[in-house]
Amino acid sequence: MQPLTLNAADVSMWVSRMWWPTLRISGFVLTAPAASEMVVPRLVKIVLILALSFLLGPLVEAPTGLSIFSAAGMLAAVLELLIGVSIGMVVQLTFEALVFAGQSISLTMGLGFATLVDPQRGAQVPVLGQMFMIFGTLIYLSLNGHLMLLGALAESFHTLPIGAHIGQDFLLSVVLWGARVFDTGLLIALPAVIALVIVNLALGVVTRAAPQLNLFGIGFTITLLSGFFVLLSGLDGILSGIAALINSALMAVSDLIGASVAGAP
Repeated sequence: MQPLTLNAADVSMWVSRMWWPTLRISGFVLTAPAASEMVVPRLVKIVLILALSFLLGPLVEAPTGLSIFSAAGMLAAVLELLIGVSIGMVVQLTFEALVFAGQSISLTMGLGFATLVDPQRGAQVPVLGQMFMIFGTLIYLSLNGHLMLLGALAESFHTLPIGAHIGQDFLLSVVLWGARVFDTGLLIALPAVIALVIVNLALGVVTRAAPQLNLFGIGFTITLLSGFFVLLSGLDGILSGIAALINSALMAVSDLIGASVAGAP
């Protein structure tokens, strides 16, 4: 039986083949929905990163002549992390917009005081924001969004090879999507907010017409009940808006990968 011989060139090739995919996948896991949750143990995240690296590593064309410890290699490592973070961040911003929509409705209907501690952010979030987040997570999983996002990550290694430069369109697409996604989140909350503003205006008119009525005692109850009625009656539209927003985010990931290739110098 012949002994197994290893040389420095073979070891360097194996390390390089696993190193570059691990960087992009690490950035992806740090920001992707569900995988980036603080409730997920760090050991599970490390195992997920290594498992995806072993699965995608053989499919990735490792750059030749690019040393890990060189200046060009360090720049390429930063770019790999940036690409992975951007792919996950595009969809993660969708859930932030849902929290924003829930917070807008909560403040209008008088539920701003009802907050829960969000383990993901380590801060207090309104109850409606948490509810919208749960709706978004269930819709995201029912649409196989996690599988589509993993497919986009694997496709990015072909459309944007390791060591390739990214253009300005790449970062511009992320910024523009961030602005658009919060606009969409506001549009989801807008019908309920407008309905509750009309209720508050009606209470103001009644207060002026009949000052002897103690609307301060019943105004909060009326606003709260009206808010729940508006949410129940418009729940189908809210869920449809959340599903459309998540689908748009998944399409934006595909466009982001395509824009990165078009914008590469």
